[in-house]
Amino acid sequence: MTVAVTFGHGTQLMFETTILVLAIFLGFEVISKVPTLLHTPLMSGTNAIHGVVIVGAMLVLGAPHKSPYIWAVGFAATVLASANVVGGFVVTDRMLEMFKKRERPKPDQATPGDGGGPPAA
Repeated sequence: MTVAVTFGHGTQLMFETTILVLAIFLGFEVISKVPTLLHTPLMSGTNAIHGVVIVGAMLVLGAPHKSPYIWAVGFAATVLASANVVGGFVVTDRMLEMFKKRERPKPDQATPGDGGGPPAA
């Protein structure tokens, strides 16, 4: 036997607001406990997950019957999630550049005036 429970509009809004506030506090506590060394890889990975948000927003925008409000929210979600994905990949690329070995210039290839080559005349 299943029992369906329905909430009024005010109760549903209060429930969803409570979940939002709890998620904000939980997210703040989790992120504040992450060591600084792991913060950049964690954030670049979570930014890449926003690809799912882009797909959902595009599905909303592709729905045949929608109000102007739904269109505006879907469009804003698409733009913001796209910016987040691009930012995530930029941060990841910058982070990976830090781990590449840099080649030091050889003494015979040094430019004059940098202290490594022959003195300028």
